Amino acid sequence: MVDVVRLADDGEWTSARVEARLGEAADVMRRLPPVRVQGYFNTWPAIAHEFSDRVGQEPTRMRRPPPSPDAITRAEATLLWLRWLELDDARLVWMRVDRARWRAICQQFGIARSTANRRYDYALTVIVWRLERRPVPKSWSQRFLSARARSLEDAS
Repeated sequence: MVDVVRLADDGEWTSARVEARLGEAADVMRRLPPVRVQGYFNTWPAIAHEFSDRVGQEPTRMRRPPPSPDAITRAEATLLWLRWLELDDARLVWMRVDRARWRAICQQFGIARSTANRRYDYALTVIVWRLERRPVPKSWSQRFLSARARSLEDAS
């Protein structure tokens, strides 16, 4: 199994770095080829369009190339970080890094935007603390832990 922390870049973990890695993982997941059912295939030949057929049509959308194996490995290791969070917090974080709007997130969870943002910051803080191999104290409140992590990031 891949060590989650070893795939980290050298340096100190911050909420911004964790958010960037989660965003990269979401981007990798979007670029993977779609899952298809095995055993079905198309025997029809590709249609060769003439110029007159293409007049007035929209050009086909360009797709980004599939991700590199290193990017897939980093994304797999990054997705393991979500196991450290509560289920709702992990879903909230994934929706946000997958470019969901705050409004959709708030409707999904039935919470206000400030609450969603606070839970998102707390979840990133928990991931940062776990990556730095610090225990997350259960007796600390979410706000206190987030404030403490921000003060430690500002001090360094």
